[in-house]
Amino acid sequence: MELNTLRAFVQVARDGSFSQAAEHLFLTQPAISKRIASLENELDTRLFDRMGRQVFLTEAGRHLLPRAEHIIDQMSDIRRELANLSGRVAGRLAMATSHHIGLHQLPAVLRSYSDTNPQVELDIRFMESERACQAVEQGELELAVVTLPLNPVDALQSKTIWHDPLLVVVGLDHPLAKLETVSLPELVSYPAVLPTRGTYTRTLIEQRINRHHLQVNCTLSTDYLETLKMMATIGLGWSLLPDILLDDQLVPLQVTELKLSRSLGIVSHRKRTLSNAARVMRELLLFYANR
Repeated sequence: MELNTLRAFVQVARDGSFSQAAEHLFLTQPAISKRIASLENELDTRLFDRMGRQVFLTEAGRHLLPRAEHIIDQMSDIRRELANLSGRVAGRLAMATSHHIGLHQLPAVLRSYSDTNPQVELDIRFMESERACQAVEQGELELAVVTLPLNPVDALQSKTIWHDPLLVVVGLDHPLAKLETVSLPELVSYPAVLPTRGTYTRTLIEQRINRHHLQVNCTLSTDYLETLKMMATIGLGWSLLPDILLDDQLVPLQVTELKLSRSLGIVSHRKRTLSNAARVMRELLLFYANR
């Protein structure tokens, strides 16, 4: 049973699609299908039910999945441990970050890292913080530099690097823009434009507002903070944005009940060995945290 065949099986199981698995593994769809067929022949059992373009694990597939994931994790860990013995900082570092952090917090870190570690190939993937944490948990990535989860995840180790104050903002022509202070009931009586439901930032503000037995009236949502800024600027609703995005086209509101901040930092897996490349990146990020 080849490791690459198991990787194909795990990726198809996660994506529920042969074509998406092929994209993730940089293979053709026929190559993925061939590997799955080979594994099914070797085990003499069907692992997936095909229904149109979607595939679903059979009972045998569900039993195999956690064992296959464990084998892949163990082999990856062994490779990293052996590679680390040389002390060389080289190879590929697969990590994720959000667009906001990539634009505003990471440039200096990445420049310093690339200058001092030229033999490392950086594979940086931009994605939502929630998806990035899941990818680290599943072993797809070594590190994520993202908005940290509001509640601890057993498998993940988190370390705060930056504190990111959040402001309630409106455009210059919004009815609330000229008020010195705004009550929470008054705020939620107006439409909001916020990050997508289920994101850490959206959950943070909803939890705070729900404590007062109120609800957000969110009429538009997106995961791109620059887009939220634009929508608030043109008057589509109030929003919650990092203070670094504030400019003269936005007015920060003084809402006594909403003093919010989120933590940005590093996420890694508690039980997996970091490569030298990932370890040096983590150390550099921690250095910036202590500056």
